[in-house]
Amino acid sequence: MSTVYLNGRFQPIEEAKIPVLDRGFIFGDGVYEVVPVYSRVPFRLGEHLERLERSLRETAIRNPHSRAEWEKLVLRIVAEQPFEDQAVYFQVTRGVAKRDHAFPKNAEPTVFMMSNPLVPPSREQVERGGAAVTAVDNRWLRCDIKSISLIGNCLLRQLSAEAGAAETILFRDGRLTEASSSNVFIARRGVIHTPPKNNLVLPGITYDVVLELARANGLPLEIRDVLESEVRSADEIWVSSSSKEVFPIVELDARPVGDGKPGPLFRRMYSLYQDFKQKVMRAGKREPISA
Repeated sequence: MSTVYLNGRFQPIEEAKIPVLDRGFIFGDGVYEVVPVYSRVPFRLGEHLERLERSLRETAIRNPHSRAEWEKLVLRIVAEQPFEDQAVYFQVTRGVAKRDHAFPKNAEPTVFMMSNPLVPPSREQVERGGAAVTAVDNRWLRCDIKSISLIGNCLLRQLSAEAGAAETILFRDGRLTEASSSNVFIARRGVIHTPPKNNLVLPGITYDVVLELARANGLPLEIRDVLESEVRSADEIWVSSSSKEVFPIVELDARPVGDGKPGPLFRRMYSLYQDFKQKVMRAGKREPISA
């Protein structure tokens, strides 16, 4: 049985229960984080906790733990699992209260934490690349908050699932935002392009790694608004996330991207990312990325 953490207690997942009036269950009133763990070493835990703290501030949910307490909990849940590479998921809801849209005054936040095996795409999957479909980004306007209210993302991801595709790439007002569960990069004429962080895009930690690797290794990079037409005519498209790492999209809406194979800029970035993972992520180092 998998061990999870719930409100001060580590316990088998089958025994973990929350009251039905928890606002996370009733309203989706909570935020979450996912931390990748390599060889039992959490990657950029500080950045993930900073993003959690920001989400809590933006939603006016009381942070129930100090940074040191969060770190201790993450390390403990990692130690409780039998696998080396993990994805630690944790969420904080506003707590249990009478069903009322207004915030309760004295509710105690609910904290839940679990960890599952982290299995990135295999080398064979990367060599084949994946397909994506597109959709209008009809989610709310605070996508920068890592909210557990993910029905919009789920509906959009289901579009690609039903099409047998890996992702749904989203456009709002003719511009690229992100994908249903990842950030998006394109390459055109030898230059990497990606939208800037704003309220319409989740600030991805893996997104940051890709930017740092590109800059440190002299890959041409532009962070700017990316038009839908530019995505549809791109030479390469990639998506990035903690679970996908960096993954190539070789077909968009049933049409090939470029020559229908992972492109040269992607291959360079994938190689840099895997090298960084082996030398830094697995070693638990926190150092500037260099060429």
